[in-house]
Amino acid sequence: MATFILMIAIAFVAGSIPTGYWVAKAVKGIDIREHGSKSTGATNVLRCVGKGPALFVFLFDIFKGWAPVAAAVYLDGGKPEWTILGLAHTCAPLCAVAALVGHSKSIFLGFQGGKSAATGLGTVIALNPMVGAVLFATWLLILGLTKIVSVASIGAVWMLPVYFWLFHDPAAHIAYGFTALVYVTWRHKANIKRLMEGTEPKIGQKPKEPVAGAGEPPETGKGSETGSPA
Repeated sequence: MATFILMIAIAFVAGSIPTGYWVAKAVKGIDIREHGSKSTGATNVLRCVGKGPALFVFLFDIFKGWAPVAAAVYLDGGKPEWTILGLAHTCAPLCAVAALVGHSKSIFLGFQGGKSAATGLGTVIALNPMVGAVLFATWLLILGLTKIVSVASIGAVWMLPVYFWLFHDPAAHIAYGFTALVYVTWRHKANIKRLMEGTEPKIGQKPKEPVAGAGEPPETGKGSETGSPA
């Protein structure tokens, strides 16, 4: 059980790595939280720093979600002591939750962060590569149709528990799918408000001011985070 808890803690720390913040500091010397949409994710890095840095942020955010969950999958093996509430294979899904929360509540940024979409995609790839591939394809399709990253991220994550079910994943994975659906959607609440107001920027556009809706403090992070799939 000590290993179980350690893996979850490692996943939280890995998820907390503020890739977009550090890259923007290194490349342009700016605090990305003070520019564009105030997000630390790849979409805002694309707007404020450039394509190359944004691609790096996107891929690394996927990796930091994938690595700890893949390690947990490897170590799990259906250990009886790692069964919780009758659900087997629970360590990896709980590590996935920890990585999601870590990205949006980074210990390196005073518990601020992103919206957890790209990191979420990494966790899904670790749990089931086929589900991850279908999820990413769904995100690309929605993005191609709407040109709005937040719509693609929300739309894709809403399909996640369905995809886990269709691929006959363990019940713990399906439960994680519902958890990610709720969490990533909640992290996009400011985007949803802008969508309702017609002010949400399409990919490549500068966000309209004020970035966060009237009477609402600016969003401190993006766990879509990245503007990437859940």
